[in-house]
This record gives sequence, structure tokens and C-alpha cells, in this order.
Amino acid sequence: MSGDDHTRAPRSENRRLNALVGHWRSQGRTAATAIDPAIRIAGSDTYEWLAGEHFLIHRVDVRMNEEHVEVIEMIGPYDPASRTYPMRSFDHHGNFVTMRASVDDEGVWTFAGETERARLVIAEDGASMTAEWERTDDGSNWRHWMDMSFTRASSPIPRR
Repeated sequence: MSGDDHTRAPRSENRRLNALVGHWRSQGRTAATAIDPAIRIAGSDTYEWLAGEHFLIHRVDVRMNEEHVEVIEMIGPYDPASRTYPMRSFDHHGNFVTMRASVDDEGVWTFAGETERARLVIAEDGASMTAEWERTDDGSNWRHWMDMSFTRASSPIPRR
């Protein structure tokens, strides 16, 4: 690709993703099960625009108990047909997950995939957010998986 003939402005709906942009301190815990204890999660999440603002890059760098976990995710661009933002994440174990994000009129985000889903609520002042995650093994019976909280560690990363 070269020149301006392939350049297009990002969809205006992508601006809703600006609420996530910045560096966040993250902490949480997985839910204990009959066979697995709860796991403490602590680290950081960073959201920044890829040049052109069609895709939001989400980097996760956390410790789950003693294990270091890294994830990179691409969010976007907005899909008007489904009214969602496609999400593709890749972790340090070689796993790949596809999900879709949507946001309601109150600013509550929903992330949904085949085996996991979450509800993310951003505080009115934009300084914190919380997420409740669920998982399924069979596609119909969902169980509580983890709770996360995020505190803004820095101002949003300047946009290009």
C-alpha cells in the first residue's frame, strides 16, 4: 500500500474507544473452584492507538500468582453491520482469541467470545474501571471467572 489512494479516516464510532486510552494499573483475582484456588492478578494494561486510529492496541503485562502473562490485542475498527468492535488477542503461550466488543448508551462495555465474556464499567471521572469475567466450557453454562479493577496510572497517551 502506498500514497493517499488507500488512506481513509477512521469511523467516528472509534472515538468511543478513547475512554480506554492510557496506562492502567490492574489487579484482580480469579474465582476459586472446587479444584483450583483463586489466583491473584496484578500488573498493567496499556491502550494506545495505532497510527491512523483504526485499531486500538491493548497490551497486558500481569502476574497471575507467580506466572508472568503477556497479551497483545488489536481492537477495531468499528463494524457497522454488527455494531461491534472486533477484538483479536494473542498471548505469550501462542493462544489466539477472537471476541467482539460493544458499548451501550451508558458507556458500559461488553466483550464477548465463544468461551469468555466480560462486562467493563468505566468510572464517570475516567480514573478507574472494573470488569467482571465469565467463562463457559460448553457454550451455554457460564460461570464466574474473575474480577478485575483498573486505576489510571497516567494521562491518556497523546493521539497522533
